[in-house]
Amino acid sequence: MPFRTRSAYAFLAPYLLVFATFWVWPIINSFLISFQNTRINPWKYSLQSNWGRLFYDPAFYNALYNTLIILVIQVPVMIALATVMAVLLNSPLLKARPLFRFAFFAPVVVGEVAYAAVFRLMFSLDFGVINKMISAIGFSPISWFDNANAAMAVIILAVTWRWAGYNAIIILAGLQAIPDDVYEAATLDRVNKVQQFFHITLPLLKPIILFCVVLSVIGTMQLFTEPFLITNRGGPGGGTETLGLFLYRQGFTALNFGYASAIAYTMAALAVVISLLNLWLGREPK
Repeated sequence: MPFRTRSAYAFLAPYLLVFATFWVWPIINSFLISFQNTRINPWKYSLQSNWGRLFYDPAFYNALYNTLIILVIQVPVMIALATVMAVLLNSPLLKARPLFRFAFFAPVVVGEVAYAAVFRLMFSLDFGVINKMISAIGFSPISWFDNANAAMAVIILAVTWRWAGYNAIIILAGLQAIPDDVYEAATLDRVNKVQQFFHITLPLLKPIILFCVVLSVIGTMQLFTEPFLITNRGGPGGGTETLGLFLYRQGFTALNFGYASAIAYTMAALAVVISLLNLWLGREPK
């Protein structure tokens, strides 16, 4: 091996050692743990106690259902909203565009605990600003956290508020990469702005939008903070419990590490499958 190659590996060795110790080995070890019954001492191999349990555990299917509901409703709404926001932020008619771009990106910077506490206060039955507004227009206040559908709506609103601006900035970068000549030629051909958006902007933005969709799918499959803090650990009655929260409950409340590892790998597999499905649906025709 040449000296320069050995020197390069010598400089990389500390990072590779840390990477293998704190990333590669935990992934491998957690996969091995998923095949063991960790409720007994010593742990023993048992395929049925973890992977077999997934097929008949109603709590797992409840968490999976809630996660998919958020995925199906929240992700398309957020991506559509982010696309509209990006188009508006890219408009030359908008004044103080850097200020608005920062304002839309700012929710990502806000701490998760802080923003979750604010949303819980906003939707409080007794003194929340949302119920005050509902009462002001003549309707009865809604007990947001005592009804599963209402609590799910709060989770979807919170996640959309936090991540729509982040995705809008990514889509904005894609918009700014589209040459102005394309729009000038379309204008000369008397193509109006709406037609330009649907027939020029969206097709050229497809790779960027797919990237945002894949990121959003991965994030939704891991959703934990919002149901844990806003709806008090997935309440009411597990109505907003997600796979991430279910994993936490099995691993750190029930101390069933084997089952928690099986859930984690199921989440990862679902995220990969759904992401690949989105990439396949959005592929360019040959």
